[in-house]
Amino acid sequence: MSALFSAFTLKNVTLRNRIAIPPMCQYSAADGFSNDWHLSHYAGLARGGAGLVIVEATAVSPEGRITPACLGLWRDEQIEGLARIAAAIKAAGAIPGIQIGHAGRKASANRPWEGDDHIPADDPRAWQTLSPSPIAFGANLPRVPKEMSLADIARVTGDFAAAARRARAAGFEWLELHFAHGYLAQSFFSPHANQRSDAYGGEHAGRARFLLETLAAVRENWPEDLPLTARFGVIEYDGRDEQTLADSIQLASEFRAGGLDLLNVSVGFSTPTAQVPWGPAFLAPIAERVRRETGLPVASSWGVDAAQHAERVIAEGQMDLVMIGRAMLANPHYPYELAKQLGVARPSWVLPAPYAHWLERYSLQS
Repeated sequence: MSALFSAFTLKNVTLRNRIAIPPMCQYSAADGFSNDWHLSHYAGLARGGAGLVIVEATAVSPEGRITPACLGLWRDEQIEGLARIAAAIKAAGAIPGIQIGHAGRKASANRPWEGDDHIPADDPRAWQTLSPSPIAFGANLPRVPKEMSLADIARVTGDFAAAARRARAAGFEWLELHFAHGYLAQSFFSPHANQRSDAYGGEHAGRARFLLETLAAVRENWPEDLPLTARFGVIEYDGRDEQTLADSIQLASEFRAGGLDLLNVSVGFSTPTAQVPWGPAFLAPIAERVRRETGLPVASSWGVDAAQHAERVIAEGQMDLVMIGRAMLANPHYPYELAKQLGVARPSWVLPAPYAHWLERYSLQS
């Protein structure tokens, strides 16, 4: 029996296998609203056989978008389109999830294929970015953000809570908080972005405060019987790795005490000078350490798409789920390929019948 194709239960949700599709921004929305592109895209991915499909980073406020073309959940009117997507994912046999977040100082950017850089401040499409401290990320994102006031912090925390309520109203059954990748929450925890001297800066407790308060606000507005998870950058690869990792594991333990159900382990990406050691399953040992030391179930991505890597990290207990992104974009039925490579009996069971029948028949004839 393949470990990768075993079921996984978290709270009252059971995934048909350990394959999850992580949030992958489509940069195809208008004023935060989804459209037919998103519906077709997510329905197709769900039909491919993954156990969980998480809709892309969805902004909790207009200034929280990465680009002007990002999805949003800051208005009730945005629920209807996302409800169609959640229903399509569910109908295809996957669990519908969504990631909510705020881009912080990395917001107000052009789409990746249009420069992946900050929109000039005098461009009418641009907006004021926010961060714990007025420190630019640098590289292609040079704009200095506004330092958030206490009122700003309270408002954004409330925006997360309201977005969580809307996500549930849309029918999503899995919620992921975007606490990674140099966006707002990660910036509060990172010394690269947070040099505040008030209750939201300084030592661990201050830098963790925004994340823990946001988790608490969302926890109050998300059903207790459904998974509440977070994607969090536990390491920066900036020369302070052991200290950062120890700090992050402490915070992950605090997340668990605050009601988090699973941690999606990632890289911080809080500085453009990071030296990330890209390679197959390079985060697997770190994810395993987080899992062991916090007791939280964990997931991760980055190089776990090959069959032998995906199977191994699940079988050896390094991860509970594998997040497979780009391979799914290249082949939305990639779980079928994984099943074949792993020798799963009748691998076509992961596909819809109109595909599975013919693929199985062709396979038997060949």
